Amino acid sequence: MNKIIKKEYFSEKVVKLVVEAPLIARSRKAGHFVIVRVGAKGERIPLTIASADKDKGTITLVVQAVGKSSSKLCALNEGDYITDVVGPLGQATHIEKVGTVVCCGGGVGVAPLLPIVEAFKKAGNRVITVLAARTKELIILEEQMKTNSDEVIIMTDDGSYGQKGLVTQGVEDVIKREKIDLCVTIGPAIMMKFVSLLTKKYNIPTVASLNTIMVDGTGMCGACRITVGGKTKFVCVDGPEFDAHQVDFDEMMMRLSSYKDME
Repeated sequence: MNKIIKKEYFSEKVVKLVVEAPLIARSRKAGHFVIVRVGAKGERIPLTIASADKDKGTITLVVQAVGKSSSKLCALNEGDYITDVVGPLGQATHIEKVGTVVCCGGGVGVAPLLPIVEAFKKAGNRVITVLAARTKELIILEEQMKTNSDEVIIMTDDGSYGQKGLVTQGVEDVIKREKIDLCVTIGPAIMMKFVSLLTKKYNIPTVASLNTIMVDGTGMCGACRITVGGKTKFVCVDGPEFDAHQVDFDEMMMRLSSYKDME
């Protein structure tokens, strides 16, 4: 079992957990995720690894309490143990020097965006990060993003912090002032859909990390199937990152809503 070393609340329902997992910490790369389980009969929850410390043998997870299982995970405290942590899973982010990269994250999607921002910056790119949330209280990891970005733009729906408006407005403002070579977007499906539509209009290659329904994390159950470029893909083994302009976001959102009543 994996011990929780540190717990921190970003907001009432968003928690950062630093977890003992030395083998995962050693081999994890940007874009990888883990499957966690609380209790012997617990539900399997996919969580992207926000960061890792090889020396301390820890990984950092950011969890939002949505349903029963994620709430149980968020209720654990320092010194408690997570029953299972399996990973690293999925395909790592393809990192290379391309020029100027815009990385935009919404809500808890900012957590998996952090290692990607770090990796693109280390590869020698100019990195502009756009963080978006409904209110100031829901903006997370701002300082860490500033450390690893050339510029950070904050967008809030209610204007309580940064600029008032949606993430697409912040991204388009950047596109209009300078040449963008790549866009990376992580957040709610509806957000990624509209970021993708925007960048397609400007012919900017875009990568989306799809936080869709995953159960086993190994491609065996088929619960995370999506359509990319007219072909069926499985998020857990083929992704979680795909060419955003090829993703059928409407199908994805329809499937994501299947279990709303149970949640």
